[in-house]
Amino acid sequence: MTLPAPAPVEPLPVIRVVPRPRARPARPLRIVALGGGSGLPVVLRGLARHVRPRKGRPGVELTAVVAMSDDGGSSGRLRRTRGLLPPGDLRNCLVALSGPRGPLADVLQHRFGGRGSLAGHALGNLLLAALAEMHGDFLEAIRSAARLLDARGTVLPSTLDPVQLVAELEDGRRLVGEHHLTRVGTRVRRVFLHPLRPAPAEGVLAAIASADLVTLGPGSLYSSVLPNLLVDGVTEALRSTRARRVLVANLMTEPGETGGMTAVDHLRAVLEHAGPVVDVALLNSAPLGGHRVERYARAGAEPVQADLERIRALGVVPVDADLLKAGPRLRHDSRKLATALLSVLSGQS
Repeated sequence: MTLPAPAPVEPLPVIRVVPRPRARPARPLRIVALGGGSGLPVVLRGLARHVRPRKGRPGVELTAVVAMSDDGGSSGRLRRTRGLLPPGDLRNCLVALSGPRGPLADVLQHRFGGRGSLAGHALGNLLLAALAEMHGDFLEAIRSAARLLDARGTVLPSTLDPVQLVAELEDGRRLVGEHHLTRVGTRVRRVFLHPLRPAPAEGVLAAIASADLVTLGPGSLYSSVLPNLLVDGVTEALRSTRARRVLVANLMTEPGETGGMTAVDHLRAVLEHAGPVVDVALLNSAPLGGHRVERYARAGAEPVQADLERIRALGVVPVDADLLKAGPRLRHDSRKLATALLSVLSGQS
């Protein structure tokens, strides 16, 4: 018996297993904070808590751009005696980015008492002076200090040129030197830097160009916020960036410098100096408390009043939130401020 020939076996189809590409985490949100004084570290301290990515939310990449016109206190003395750029505001920003304050951050904030050549100097200022001398490069000195503090962000001076702040007053006088602003006794018409339009420090313009969010303030309007906008190329970068640009309104006026000015006056001063560089004005909605306001009034300070319609009339969106820190002093709360800024960026405000 002859068996039928077996049917030809068709080859099995080749199945190519293509590995599924892993979902790439969203890049960090790039935030640039411009300012100086005591206000900029508050912004940095709050946002630094969001540097690491969290579930469903990308992290934050922080860059601080710091005004370089300070000529008072320890910074002013180091400018005059060592030819150094003012280190004080840079030090405060580095410490704010260092995370939960450890022994090193506390030591760098120590200010010498007593009399003699060290009296009044902050140790961190002297450290930056030493690092600048060792490296022969002020930017490298800042980078070295950032590594020592494990800073969660980048701190940049707005310019490396030695600049002075010049204020033109409404009565026609001109004052040279930032330290004069607290006792001018009349409204400031405008400020500018000498020399005019100093060169930006390396990295400043690139950071603004690639940012998702740029913050201005809080802080002294004429001595901390506006000097950054007077550096060559900064206003142009702010006008062309795709970032959302937020002016954080101050809680209180500053005697001598911004006495009697409202939030609209602050905003108008920024626009007059830099053009259309603000999209959102972030305002505090929490009551300040009569007893605290009275205490400040004795020193000549008063709440910064906000008129939302007048802000809108300038082409800026007003956003209010509880930004107030608990305690006897009227200060922004760093955590609340960071939450509000991230909400503005995400479009939830």
